[in-house]
Amino acid sequence: MKPVLAFNLSDIKLGQNNSTLGGKYSSSGVLISMILKISITIAGLIFLGLLIFGGITVIMNAGNGDSKKAAQGKTAITNALIGFAIVLLAYTIIQIITAITGLEILNPTNLTL
Repeated sequence: MKPVLAFNLSDIKLGQNNSTLGGKYSSSGVLISMILKISITIAGLIFLGLLIFGGITVIMNAGNGDSKKAAQGKTAITNALIGFAIVLLAYTIIQIITAITGLEILNPTNLTL
């Protein structure tokens, strides 16, 4: 008995060159792992930007005697460190799940579902 609503992504043809939706990145697990990998990279870049912004703010305003803006820079550095700690904790949890289940979550080319 054939399922009525199920279909294979490799059967759907796109354009005139007959490329398909299926292939290397066809499963939702691969999509999720790619999103996780990209989001960790973006979080690292945001951390670096906030750290530089906070450091420059503290340096510029500490010499001027403006304690309010210097405190704003210190708050930016503190928040950046807390956010980075959360990202590192999330990455550690992903690695623990990878070790327990054996799934390569952050390696989409080797992901087998």
